[in-house]
Amino acid sequence: MTERRSVALLIETSNAYARGLLDGIIAYQREHELWSIYVGEQDRGAVPPGWLKNWKGDGIIARIETEAIASMVRRTHIPMVDVSAARLVKNIPWVETDDRLIARMAAQHLVDRGFEKFAFLGKPEFNWSRWRQDEFKALAENSNFECFEFSSSPVHEKGFSWTKERKRLKAWVESLPKPIGVMACYDFAGQQLLDICRELEIAVPEQVAVIGVDNDVRLCRLCTPPLSSVIPDTHRTGYEAAQLLDHMMRGERLSEEAILVPPSGIAERQSSDVYAIDDEDIVTALRFIRENACTGITVADVLKAVPLSRRMLEHRFQKLVRRTPHAEIVRIRIDRACRLLRETNLTLSEITARTGFSNPDYFSAAFKRHMHLSPRAYRKENKLSRGNRV
Repeated sequence: MTERRSVALLIETSNAYARGLLDGIIAYQREHELWSIYVGEQDRGAVPPGWLKNWKGDGIIARIETEAIASMVRRTHIPMVDVSAARLVKNIPWVETDDRLIARMAAQHLVDRGFEKFAFLGKPEFNWSRWRQDEFKALAENSNFECFEFSSSPVHEKGFSWTKERKRLKAWVESLPKPIGVMACYDFAGQQLLDICRELEIAVPEQVAVIGVDNDVRLCRLCTPPLSSVIPDTHRTGYEAAQLLDHMMRGERLSEEAILVPPSGIAERQSSDVYAIDDEDIVTALRFIRENACTGITVADVLKAVPLSRRMLEHRFQKLVRRTPHAEIVRIRIDRACRLLRETNLTLSEITARTGFSNPDYFSAAFKRHMHLSPRAYRKENKLSRGNRV
């Protein structure tokens, strides 16, 4: 009979991101029934729990975000996996959501709505915010779009004042050119931005479209208007961390290279539900394509939704969206196929049907043309890993 191991979880329970990590760890535990788990209720940045000092367990999964936690876990000398971007303890395996892919997804969301001016609201004391900001800015600049940046002051900085910070943010929002698409580094920053816009009577999403990160559903729905948000795959991140720790406690050697988990999609809400295009017919066409691309529509179906000839639709669409209507249909289908390949075990024939492609061969050829990988290779690279063994 396999000995039941004791595992400590040093992960806060006060936010949606961390609770998603816990859900993934729980899923792995329930599948394998391996561990007795020690976890306490704690906030982000909390001091290490007192019981950890003399704890005699077998492994730890920790979100190491303070030097106090880092110092204590360094002294434990037991298998450990880090699920924080802070990287305060080197030479241990770590699992994190892919912040650069998160930024790309947010940027593409705003580009698809026709924005040519962008802004990022960040918290530079955190690695994950800096990585998102760097990628978002680079993507904008590579497309010759303007990108404006706001760096929030650290809350623990000497002399910090919420009143002063809000005043500074308000002045920045007033100074931004409109219309503009803004990525907030996480949902709480997005909620603050929406409050400022409401106070300044700036129309959201028409003048300022906002997208956050984490999909903290309650917080997003509390916002006025409700906040769109990139969905990090925290469940998979937690599952990966648990799987890594399991391998370590079995004595396997693991690579210290990061496992970066791609986001699973975007929860689209009213804060970005707009097209910054001054052409009502093209906006109508875009909405029709977005809602129906995976049902097998063609450009002929789009023409039934707008009072334009095919030549005029193609010309105006290419000018404003920088793609043809057909390319936009295929792009949305490929995005949907990527999610299904990552998140389900559906066969290629089933995915073909669910994404509106006429047959599996055409789907595979289109997918490889856009992603530079076959669907099977993409699924192999993006499904749950097997532990980064060396």
